[in-house]
Amino acid sequence: MARFEATTTTAPGRFVLALAGECDLEGRDRLSELLLGAVDRADLVIVDLQEVTFVDSSGIHALVTAHHAAQRAGGRLHVVNARGPVATVLEITGVAQLLAPPAESGAREADHG
Repeated sequence: MARFEATTTTAPGRFVLALAGECDLEGRDRLSELLLGAVDRADLVIVDLQEVTFVDSSGIHALVTAHHAAQRAGGRLHVVNARGPVATVLEITGVAQLLAPPAESGAREADHG
């Protein structure tokens, strides 16, 4: 069984979802539920991928779906701290650019997440 964990931190208008393990088909439903729940709770959702070791198309789909839900609600969803193969997958698919925090606030959002 693939390891997938999530921890959350909230502040007024902001929700940080720190993921760990593998974001794949096995955890797709839970990941989607967590992301969409976060979008419902805050105008700004930060998804910290520092501890994610693997992401497949199911994980990418969940991120993009949550991004669109945030946009429809007038909010934002950003991904921070992706590394190694996870960062490569996000770059290749264009999701890194789609979900990147604005340049002027990206470092601040990552540091406080």
